[in-house]
Amino acid sequence: MIQTLFGTPEKKAGLFDRLKEAVSRTRENLSERIDEAVAFSKEIDRNTLDDLEATLLGADLGSATTHEVLEKLRERADRKQIKSVEELKSLLKAELLRILTRANTPPVERPEGVPEVVLVVGVNGTGKTTTIGKLAQTVRSDGKTVLLCAADTFRAAAIEQLEIWGHRTGTEVIRTKAGGDPAAVLYDALEAANARHIDCVIVDTAGRLHTKTNLMAELEKMRRTAQRLIPGAPHEVLLVIDATTGQNGLQQAKLFTDAAAVTGVVLTKLDGTAKGGVVVAIARELGLPVRYVGVGEKAGDLLPFDPEAFVNSLFA
Repeated sequence: MIQTLFGTPEKKAGLFDRLKEAVSRTRENLSERIDEAVAFSKEIDRNTLDDLEATLLGADLGSATTHEVLEKLRERADRKQIKSVEELKSLLKAELLRILTRANTPPVERPEGVPEVVLVVGVNGTGKTTTIGKLAQTVRSDGKTVLLCAADTFRAAAIEQLEIWGHRTGTEVIRTKAGGDPAAVLYDALEAANARHIDCVIVDTAGRLHTKTNLMAELEKMRRTAQRLIPGAPHEVLLVIDATTGQNGLQQAKLFTDAAAVTGVVLTKLDGTAKGGVVVAIARELGLPVRYVGVGEKAGDLLPFDPEAFVNSLFA
């Protein structure tokens, strides 16, 4: 799997600091409002938790996730088991971590001796092609070989944009002419990867509006092409979601999830929103693990997602 684990304690600490910085707006919004909700309460009861509901919705957890979290807390509040704001935050952290951990399934192991094939899907404008460039950097940083496949042949300048990232990361891009058959260029890329014993092939796919049924048919055609050439492929289908779109992005994602057999999520622009709680909504409502989060525009600004580190960073 292309995901880079946190590794050594020093590396884990460094990644936590970057994640903490990325969610600073969400953390300020969440922690301050929890403090405000509790400040005038003699005890933490259902009324206090009703005030907390607006805070969680404001962080973009979504109504279904917020309801699930608060039901657990209300049970404790009814039994007078929440004594302080610190205990409330601790219980809230535990509930968020439970939801994230429940969805945190590992990727499918690829057979030995074949390239790992990763399809990257998502609506245009989410940062899909940029994410692919960052993924290429991650793979190369692990000492592995990678090939990029420019199968988004319909969007103007998509191929050129991917080639720019290929140049930045020192990664070859297999391409065809604009408007060409995406499955055909994927076939060429996988043939090349097999012949050269490449470790990983990352595939850019078309991201026209999710209402275009022909787009979903094209994604399915690409899946079949990959399966014919490489056992178990695609080994990972990553859906790119823009964190700043919040619940709207989640609705789009549901359609991609059904059509493209998505196995994990990359959440971009996490540093640009106060609504980072959408990470938890994704885990609960899509039942998908978040594999990476984007925290900037540079090649190294893609962090492997760790549920415990994320929850801790919201309350640090």
